Amino acid sequence: MDTKPLRTSRAADALTSRWTVAAGCLAAAVLTPAGGTSAGPRTGLTQSDASFAASYAAAGVRNVSSTTKRVSCYAPEVVYVTALTAGDGYPGGGITPCPGATTGEQTSDFDTQDVFNPAMLVKDKSESDLRVDPEHPTHIIGTSKWFVSAEGYNHVLGFYESWDGGRTWPVQGHIPGYEGWTDNTDPVGAFDPWGNFYALILPYEFVYTSAGGHVFNNGSKQANPSQPPEAISVAVRPAGKTSATAWITTHDGHSDHVFTSKTDNANTPDKQWITIDRNARSAHYGRVYAMFTQFVLNPSRILVSYADARPDGTHTDWSVPQVLPSVPGKPFDTYLLPHVAPDGTVYTTTTNNPVAKGFLNNDISLVWSTDGGVTWQGPLPVVTNVQTPTYQNTTFSEGIVNSFGLGSQIVNGRYPLYVTYEDQDPTGLSNVYITGSFDGGATWTVPTRVNDNTAPTEALQPSVSVAPNGVVTVGFYDRRLPCPSRGDTDYARSGVAFDPLTPDGRTNYCINTAIQFYSPTLAPLGMNVRLSQHTWDPQLNAPKRFSIAGTTTFIGDYFGVDSGGGFTYTTSVSTFDYAGENPDHYQQQIVARIATPPARR
Repeated sequence: MDTKPLRTSRAADALTSRWTVAAGCLAAAVLTPAGGTSAGPRTGLTQSDASFAASYAAAGVRNVSSTTKRVSCYAPEVVYVTALTAGDGYPGGGITPCPGATTGEQTSDFDTQDVFNPAMLVKDKSESDLRVDPEHPTHIIGTSKWFVSAEGYNHVLGFYESWDGGRTWPVQGHIPGYEGWTDNTDPVGAFDPWGNFYALILPYEFVYTSAGGHVFNNGSKQANPSQPPEAISVAVRPAGKTSATAWITTHDGHSDHVFTSKTDNANTPDKQWITIDRNARSAHYGRVYAMFTQFVLNPSRILVSYADARPDGTHTDWSVPQVLPSVPGKPFDTYLLPHVAPDGTVYTTTTNNPVAKGFLNNDISLVWSTDGGVTWQGPLPVVTNVQTPTYQNTTFSEGIVNSFGLGSQIVNGRYPLYVTYEDQDPTGLSNVYITGSFDGGATWTVPTRVNDNTAPTEALQPSVSVAPNGVVTVGFYDRRLPCPSRGDTDYARSGVAFDPLTPDGRTNYCINTAIQFYSPTLAPLGMNVRLSQHTWDPQLNAPKRFSIAGTTTFIGDYFGVDSGGGFTYTTSVSTFDYAGENPDHYQQQIVARIATPPARR
């Protein structure tokens, strides 16, 4: 961990000239006709690898290894003991009994479980979300997958909390209430107007084959017949609570389910997301919107349910899930990413593609509601023919291809909409693009490439967010810098020596987190900034997504980006051993903090 103090507002002011000069180089945004855009994207500015590498220090970024400060444990519903070795890229081995949790969380005897397994050590934390409390911007909650077995893909969701703007993360642990399922997945959350934090959770059940595969049974054959096979569920952390166990996980005396599935291999819910109306002048102030996809064998349908939050952390009953509009004749929508405008309008993008992964063309559209989610309009096309990338050189796989953001300050009479996405170019490399709409989604700017590398390499998994001052932030994973080589200062702590693919010195392999800032009208504010202090290897302790015998691994579909109090934060994966706290190179969450630049229109 970098122990230097986080940057101050005075240091932020020192960077203003850098951003201002770059903003002056932008040509005016180009709008496409109504009906979205399929026009070829524009290539933005570029910078050298050396400049990108130096930008971490030049921009005054600070990193904190947030999830390594406490020992977290829980008793999994299903124990998976088969282990991969250090020679396989898993220096810490397999599942490990709890050495003694230091989080204060409950570690066993959970109400939803039907077994009494021993508590196990949480090792890896990948895929993440992060939210800055709008009323108290030094209060931040991050959430991520919380693995006791990367090989077995055995995890619940965990959280880590800061009250000092990300300097320290004294409270963390698994999010309680849904331990009776094999996995809890897809971390995402939102603060309500009273400072209560809502986590939207996908608990699901499976058992293991003798070869380490996952079997999704129904009825009495499932892992825990006392619980629904799959659900979309909620846990609420009430405002002001400081203990790891202080969560509300029930509603009217039962688990707080938005939606449940009676089977585990059809009618499957997935890809849930959440937003809350925090706009005091809205007719639906405090309304919580939960969106998710239901995969019905091969086709899918997209749904929304809502409830009204109360100041004490409770809420009204969830509405009956309602099917959202989609493109007629194409029942393959997924990836819902809702936001609420200051006037109460709820917007979300939808991504239309078949359920099967690999070499897919995606069409991104926009739907919206002006009456609190009762009725919906759209879809309007945003961008078409986006090809799902297949990442090169490594084994981690793709998931969500796009992200959606909404500005809270009016531009040209409307609240601006922003979509960022990754697309595979003709050479097979993944690049990140951004497009915006300033007329409610009727027209969109010609997409511009976000990653500014000069040599061919990959950028992936973008997340877009809009700061309170209107600045647009796009965080993404970047692979331009080489992996450490023998003799390099970072070599020993990188863990590259444990990687059986021997990536020493290779480019387009190891990863850094990067960010690009834009004005509200999408003028770039400077170049890409490196947010990782150290380059890391995604093959180490990589969760086996489908089977221990399979080759597909995972670092997540997305990572968290949010802003508040003059700063922008990301929480993203690293296997680097920052200060001796991660010698086994588990996938941990590194929180980066950088000053948000002033907006330039």
